[in-house]
Amino acid sequence: MLWSLLKILLFVIVVAALAFGAGLLMESRAGLQLSVGNWEFTMGPLQAVIVALILLLLVWTALRVVGFLVALVRFANGDETALSRYFNRNRERKGFQALADGMMALASGDGREAMVKAARAERLLHRPELTNLLTAQAAEMAGDTKMAVAVYKRLLRDDRTRFVGVRGLMKQKLAEGDTATALELAKRAFALKPTHQEVQDILLRLQAEKADWSGARETLSAKLRQGNLPRDVYKRRDAVLALSEAREVLTEGNSIEAREAAIEANRLSPDLIPAAIMAARGYIEQKKPRYASRVLKKAWEAQPHPDLAAAFAEIQPDEDAAHRLKRFRELTSIAPYHPETRMLLAELNIAAEDFPAARTALANLTEIDPTARNLTLMAAIERGQGADDSVVRGYLTRALTAPRGPQWICDNCGTVHANWAPTCAQCGGFDTLSWKSATSDGAPMPHATEMLPLIVGATPLQEQAPDEDADDAEIVGDKAGI
Repeated sequence: MLWSLLKILLFVIVVAALAFGAGLLMESRAGLQLSVGNWEFTMGPLQAVIVALILLLLVWTALRVVGFLVALVRFANGDETALSRYFNRNRERKGFQALADGMMALASGDGREAMVKAARAERLLHRPELTNLLTAQAAEMAGDTKMAVAVYKRLLRDDRTRFVGVRGLMKQKLAEGDTATALELAKRAFALKPTHQEVQDILLRLQAEKADWSGARETLSAKLRQGNLPRDVYKRRDAVLALSEAREVLTEGNSIEAREAAIEANRLSPDLIPAAIMAARGYIEQKKPRYASRVLKKAWEAQPHPDLAAAFAEIQPDEDAAHRLKRFRELTSIAPYHPETRMLLAELNIAAEDFPAARTALANLTEIDPTARNLTLMAAIERGQGADDSVVRGYLTRALTAPRGPQWICDNCGTVHANWAPTCAQCGGFDTLSWKSATSDGAPMPHATEMLPLIVGATPLQEQAPDEDADDAEIVGDKAGI
């Protein structure tokens, strides 16, 4: 209603302005005199303006006629679309203008307006390869998923837009959580355009989630060939996939193939801890302890880890504590000041009942970097050296609430995992788990109560202790949940 009133008011203003201008021209004494041969024409100002407008109209008409004659000549010479192009030129201009307006609306985030402009452009242009994509993206922005899916399916009919349609449907299925269908669509998109980096990444992630390790390795190789992945990153991720493939083969009972795959994974990335452990155990099964030792030492050099030490112990499982301590010098001499090395030495000396050496190995680690593990080791050392139970329980009490220390943590979402895995269970990220300490870790150790009788010999509540010890025992009991 308001717009109608504004249009009427604007019309009245324009008419009034024209009438006022015409009155001024009629009152003016100036004029226009034309001489052509023996003919002479004298016109007033208003007449001159009218003649000028008529001349402009005649020139425009002449140009249109000339354009029509040119199109007619081209049609006569065999150009069958010359006349249709001539008559459709204005329609195309309006159609492309609507298409441009739709793209601007899409860029500004107005999905509904973009859909309206796309529909207008389709009516004027009849060019679905141009307008369907705009319509699909506008429908996605407006939240109309049914319309978006229908348009993407129409794009599948044309070879020029088939990839766009498959990619759009794939993203729709990912948004819906239908990863099985999304995987099949990703494979189709990859077959249509194997150089597309986004499709490569999505396909690789979905193949890893579905445990299609061989397919994921092929996709990874394609990323390397297309230059979308540095070679060092490729070697690392290929090793992760090879290790995952080895685990799957081992689950199926093919131990020989699994061992070979694990050795291959370790060759590709010697610093990959799970691959080194699996390869070392493969060598142990083959009665090749020297190879197993070499693999574990190389991995320890890259990143000391307790699972590496456990695998190193499996090389000679029946040795006594003294011989084990001597043999482990090959490992502990590689990174002697690393916290993991120091805790390993403390554990070995505790097993050998050399508690002063265990204390020396641990040094001031419980003060500069207290964790549940090194505090528990210190409690064992104090117990072994005959310290009061209150001292032992003091360390245990601190251990219950101390940080866990390094764990398998996702670099993307920060989720803590009990064991290494090729993909994050929370965000689905591939090869994102790193052995590191959490930024804020106040969680108690699992099975905290189980370490009390193992080290002290009995739970504090079962002992008859002085009042101070009883208070400490009550604290430990409260922390442990007993």
